[in-house]
Amino acid sequence: MRILYSHRIQSRDGQSVHLDEIVAALRQLGHDVVVVGPRLYESAGFGGESRLVAALRRRVPRALLELAELAYNIPAFLRLRRVAAKFQPDLIYERYNLYFLAGILLRRWRGVKLFLEVNAPVCEERARYGGLALPRLAGSLQRWVWRSADRTLVVTDALKRIVIAAGAAPETVSVVPNGIDPRMFPAEPYRARRGAPVTIGFIGFVRDWHGLNEVIDALAGERDGTPVELVIAGEGPARAGLQRRAAALGIGSRVRFIGLQPRSAIAALIGQFDIALQPRAVPYASPLKIFEYMACGRAIVAPDQPNIREILTDGETALLFDPDAPGALWQAIRRLVDDPALRERLGQAARRALEARDYTWRRNAQRIVAMAGELHDRDSAEIAPDRVGSL
Repeated sequence: MRILYSHRIQSRDGQSVHLDEIVAALRQLGHDVVVVGPRLYESAGFGGESRLVAALRRRVPRALLELAELAYNIPAFLRLRRVAAKFQPDLIYERYNLYFLAGILLRRWRGVKLFLEVNAPVCEERARYGGLALPRLAGSLQRWVWRSADRTLVVTDALKRIVIAAGAAPETVSVVPNGIDPRMFPAEPYRARRGAPVTIGFIGFVRDWHGLNEVIDALAGERDGTPVELVIAGEGPARAGLQRRAAALGIGSRVRFIGLQPRSAIAALIGQFDIALQPRAVPYASPLKIFEYMACGRAIVAPDQPNIREILTDGETALLFDPDAPGALWQAIRRLVDDPALRERLGQAARRALEARDYTWRRNAQRIVAMAGELHDRDSAEIAPDRVGSL
């Protein structure tokens, strides 16, 4: 199958991991994939963002930036159309982004099926966290794109409900959660180091709402019991404040900020953790870090909410805490600190669950191809009677 992958990603981060892994998995299955996206993405380093884009966001009024996003569809569509004319794709696969219409336009131009990958309700997300100058326009375009795709692939049931509520036909929306490449995460059962300090760890973009400040405050209050240290791997706007907080509380030596790590080092890094943290999560996400924690067989602490329960089971593959209950996050951590056997049991069960459910990029690619085949077979069946009647 010839697949044209369309995207508008500007930076190399978690979303780029999803893109690269799906493309690699499709190619490993023998399919021909051509990726079309911003040239800035092709030159960006992992964790980096175009300096030009960052400067524009700081200096240009938000309404003008959103209109510029819309205007970007003109060169994006022309480029996509030019590549499609040469490549002759059987399927357009597009990662959804707000104001990005190139895939839908190409679908209408060429009549090629479009699969839309949706990882978040971006309009609502940007309105809540970054602000939108043109919310009615953004919302209308988001609903139109979601309704227009032949198949919409979402990462959680929670997000599926949002997309259907926006008008997408339920039979066109499928859940395809995140995954891992097993070759990056060899199965090595976790063994607690009796008598050694317990390391709790977090990987990912460091934001204020992640709740790491709560972990640092609780860590500072620990005076007795098993020594505990915290490792935070990643960059983000909250890092500097967290470092100052740890220093002010006198635990700077027990909180290590190791910055952004290359993808090739993630498995070894998580392998240093005794307890892996997902302190907070938006209600529709499929956090990539959870699958990587599971792959490394680590005991996980995560919020007890529907999208997380799609992946983890409290007391079986993780400890889930009430995100609205003060102190609940640290209580779950403290329970694991004090119980090495529980850490081992949860970590090993998490790895087994990952394998049993086949949370892998390869499996995701197989599902994408199977859905495309079903659409092709359905269309062929609908066309066949007309051909017979015309003979």
